[in-house]
Amino acid sequence: MDITQARKNTIDQQIRPWGGLNYIANNALRNIPREDFVPEKYKNLAFADIEIPLNNRAKMLSPKIEGRLLDALNIQKDENVLEVGTGSGYLTAVISKLCKSITSIEIDEDLSVSAQEKLNSLNINNTQLEVGDASKGWSSNDFFDVVVVSSAVPKITGRYFHLLNVGGRIFVVEGKGKNMSAKLITRLSEHKWETKSLFETRLDTMQGLESNASFEF
Repeated sequence: MDITQARKNTIDQQIRPWGGLNYIANNALRNIPREDFVPEKYKNLAFADIEIPLNNRAKMLSPKIEGRLLDALNIQKDENVLEVGTGSGYLTAVISKLCKSITSIEIDEDLSVSAQEKLNSLNINNTQLEVGDASKGWSSNDFFDVVVVSSAVPKITGRYFHLLNVGGRIFVVEGKGKNMSAKLITRLSEHKWETKSLFETRLDTMQGLESNASFEF
């Protein structure tokens, strides 16, 4: 496989045609070696338009979803990001090139450890990985400009929305079954929010929320 060409094809044939038009984000997607984050038995599918299994519960997002969410969020160099669901660590690595810092929480300790090893191998040092169950709520002394939720939630509630700075954005896929929609939630002011539906899709539901519980952030 010509890795350089495969990365270029992923941008040109999957991400851009599906609305992932953010040039800076696409460069980050191209420059982080996606193939290094894919389990060995799926290496030949590293650039395929599919969700790649990481274990019996977790999957990597497809390239076009990654491109589209990064386009919508338009992450800036001075922003702090929270990622819910580290997974392979690939998207974490990509976002690290776009922001000031990223905190990523993962329920599976093995995945978190593996992701940290890969980030270390790339000398990425503006990330903080934590092991925890985000479905039980989130508490932090930090404030964030961007939140990326990398699995679906039946419903998102705003109990912790105060952790998002004014101007901050949340990407989340909300819904259940075949009725799921990717949404961008923006904090316009202290008490005003805007929700924009981006596209219809389907992701696996976040572990712990399979019984239709809401995700509190």
